[in-house]
Amino acid sequence: MRFSKESPIPNSPRIESATPDAALPGGEIEVRGTQLGALHSRMPVAVLDGIVAPVLLSRANRLIVRIPEDVQTGRLEIRQNGQSSNTIRLKIARLIAGNLHPVGNPAVDAKGNIFSTDSGPRGQKTAVSVYRISSSGEMQPFVSGITNATGLALDAQGFVYVSSRLDGTVHRVSPQGAASIYAEGMGIATGIAFDTAGNLYVGDRSGTIFKISPDRQIFVFATLEPSIAAYHLAFGLDGTLFVTAPSTSSYDSIYAIDHAGVVRVYYRGLGRPQGLAFDVAGNVYVSASFHGTRGIVCITPSGKASVVLAGSGIVGLAFVPGGNAILAANGAVYDVPLGIEGVRLF
Repeated sequence: MRFSKESPIPNSPRIESATPDAALPGGEIEVRGTQLGALHSRMPVAVLDGIVAPVLLSRANRLIVRIPEDVQTGRLEIRQNGQSSNTIRLKIARLIAGNLHPVGNPAVDAKGNIFSTDSGPRGQKTAVSVYRISSSGEMQPFVSGITNATGLALDAQGFVYVSSRLDGTVHRVSPQGAASIYAEGMGIATGIAFDTAGNLYVGDRSGTIFKISPDRQIFVFATLEPSIAAYHLAFGLDGTLFVTAPSTSSYDSIYAIDHAGVVRVYYRGLGRPQGLAFDVAGNVYVSASFHGTRGIVCITPSGKASVVLAGSGIVGLAFVPGGNAILAANGAVYDVPLGIEGVRLF
C-alpha cells in the first residue's frame, strides 16, 4: 500500500494500515491508525475517491469500513471534525461481467479470454452454459446445452472442459465452441483440473476423485468425505492435487492428495472453502472465511494464513499474467490487481 506525502495537522486522523488492502465492492476492511474514534458523538467519515464509505465500527485506533458498491478506485481518507487524514490506496475489484452464475473457478486461456459458467438452479437449463469474456470485457455465448455447467478447465491445446453436476458428464469444447461428451458416469461432477501429463481429475462431491487418462481410461484416484456443495480442485507446483470440500462446519479443511492418491489434511480452520489457485512461490489462495472475514485467504507453505482480499460471495479465482486475479462472485466476474504471479500449467 502507498501513503501520501501529506503532513496531517496535529491531532487530525492518521491512517497507518488497512487490512486487507484489497476488496470487492461490499467487502469490509480494518483501518488502523490514530485519532480515528468518534468525536463529540460524531462518527468519523471514510471517503473513497469522493464517495462516502459506511463506517461500521469506530475506535480511537481502529475502524471497520465497508467498500461502497459503486466505488471503482480506492484512494481512502478519513475525515473528522473538519480535518482530513493522510491517504492510502486500496485495490478495489473492477466488475467485468454480470448476470452470470459461476459456481467455481473461472478459466483463462493463453489469449486472456475468461470463461465463466451460467450454471442455474439444479435441474434447470440456462440459455447459455458458458460465456467467453474477452480481455477487453466483451461477453459472448461460448457453449449451450450443458445443464448445470459447474467446473471449468483448459488443456494444453486450448480446449475447454466443462462438468455437469446434474448428469455426471464432462464435455470437451473446442475454441470455436463445438462441444462433445468427453466422459460420463462421474457422479455429481463438480471441480475439474488437469495435471501436467494431461490427466483430467474430476471431483464427484458424493465422495470420489476420478482420474481420466489422455486415452480416456477412468480410475478412482482418491476418496473423501462428501461435500454439501462441491469439490474444488487445483494443482500445486509439485503436482500435488489440492481439494476443498465445503461442509456445514466453520472449521473446514484443504486436502492435499499425492501422486499415489493418499489424502492428508493440508490446512484446517476455514469456513466454507471453495475455489483455489496457486502462486509461483507455492502459496495457496482460497475463497473462504477466516476468523470471521470472508474473502480470499492466502496460506503459505509453512501454514500461515491471512486474508488478502475482503468480499462475500466469492466462489473461485484464477491468476492472469501481470499479477491480476479474476474472481467469480455473486453472479459476476471481477478483475483485481493483487500483484500475484500465478501458476499456469500450460
